[in-house]
Amino acid sequence: MRFVPVKTAEQQAALMLLGIRERLIARRIQLSNMIRGHAAEFGLVAAKGTDKLPALFAAVAGDASLPDLARDLFKLLEREYEQSQVELKVVEAKLKAWHRADEMSRRLTQVPGIGPVTAAALVMKAPDPHAFRSGRLFAAWLGLTPKDHSTGGKLRLGKITRAGDEILRSLLVVGATSVVKVAKGPERRGPRWLIELLKRKSPKLAAVALANKMARIAWKLMTTGEKYDSTRLNAAPQAA
Repeated sequence: MRFVPVKTAEQQAALMLLGIRERLIARRIQLSNMIRGHAAEFGLVAAKGTDKLPALFAAVAGDASLPDLARDLFKLLEREYEQSQVELKVVEAKLKAWHRADEMSRRLTQVPGIGPVTAAALVMKAPDPHAFRSGRLFAAWLGLTPKDHSTGGKLRLGKITRAGDEILRSLLVVGATSVVKVAKGPERRGPRWLIELLKRKSPKLAAVALANKMARIAWKLMTTGEKYDSTRLNAAPQAA
């Protein structure tokens, strides 16, 4: 049994940044979906992506066939969306400032696929890394190891367990996905084992395997205080 130490007031305040950021992102997604849905009812369709919404707002403003009531409501949604964007930028600026002030968080960003938000989340949300005997156990705590359905001496590994903190796991997988995209590109830049794995497995499976390895490397950096060594990621991975 692993006991979680009581967090200080400063640590709890830092965790509020992550929680508020997740809520603001969810609110932005909800608003953008609502705006697209209502606009589509009037025949105004925009491509996916937050960068496409300004063009949709301009199209709504320039459509003379829209009723005045609909136009006023779209303006209300636009103001609410812009306000959520401003609030999200403020929270992310505070999160990046916290990251720059924390030495361990800065070291974690040396790992490819781990950005300031993921590094800060690992420092804030993960329990004492010394409570885990190995990086494999740390990755298992995050739910990045496969379920074991072995029987009769036959090894059968299923999907990942998805145990542990969902936000940490999703941040690691998203970061790994960005590395996989580069490894799949025309220049084939990335760890050799990852490039070879992509020849046999789908990008999603490769991203989960890379996220598992990133979690293990992060555990090593947090427990030893070492800096990231790029040769670790070029080593052949264990089963993930």
